[in-house]
Parts: sequence; structure tokens; C-alpha cells
Amino acid sequence: MVHARVFGAFAGRALMAAAAKGAAKKTAASAAAASTTVVKKTPVSRGSGGIQKVVPVTSELGKFIGSPQVSRTEAVKKVWEYIKLQNLQNPDNKREIFCDEKLKTIFDGKDKVVFTEIARLLANHFVKSS
Repeated sequence: MVHARVFGAFAGRALMAAAAKGAAKKTAASAAAASTTVVKKTPVSRGSGGIQKVVPVTSELGKFIGSPQVSRTEAVKKVWEYIKLQNLQNPDNKREIFCDEKLKTIFDGKDKVVFTEIARLLANHFVKSS
């Protein structure tokens, strides 16, 4: 017996008994925890802020979206819906979007934009509050 050589015969038995008691306490505690009902906390609503906040927009973007106030995420979503619906994405390079007359009004008159520019170009249309 390995424990008997290191700690002596009595110490080995004492350590084994202590380990057994600890295991018994853990199983009793886990059984008690399992019998109690678990109440989950509902996530706290943080409100709509940041890019989810509805803010006033310029008249050009308002006409495009159809609303004088919109959140940034909703504006980008509406622009992408329009791009997909009108098939304005370059089939050879999906990163490029060809602008028709309606998109040119909100994209500073550009004929072609890269999809990473959309959020930056739309940022000019959100009215800054003082």
C-alpha cells in the first residue's frame, strides 16, 4: 500500500476516511441542490441605445426609408433590402454596389460604392442632437 509507506498505516487510513467523508458531503450537497427549484434570472433590458436608438434623419434618407426617424441598423437593413431587390450588386465583385438614381441621393452622387462604405455614407444623414 503506497499510503502506508509515506504516511504510516494509521495516517493512510485517516486520509482515506477524510476523503470518503468529503465525498459524502459533496453528494449530499448536490442532492439537496438538485431537489431545490432553480429560478433563472431574466435578462435585463438595456433599452434601445447606440446603433439601436431611433434618431431623426435627413430628408433624403427619410424619403428613401419612408420614415423621418430610424435607427442606424434599420437604415442599413432597408438599404440592403433595396440593393437586393433591385439587383444592384456587381455579379463579378459582390463587394461593389452599382448606385441607381435613388441610391445616388443618399450616397453623395457616387456611381459605385463598396459595401464597407455604406455605413460611413449613411452616417452623414443622421442628425446629431445637441
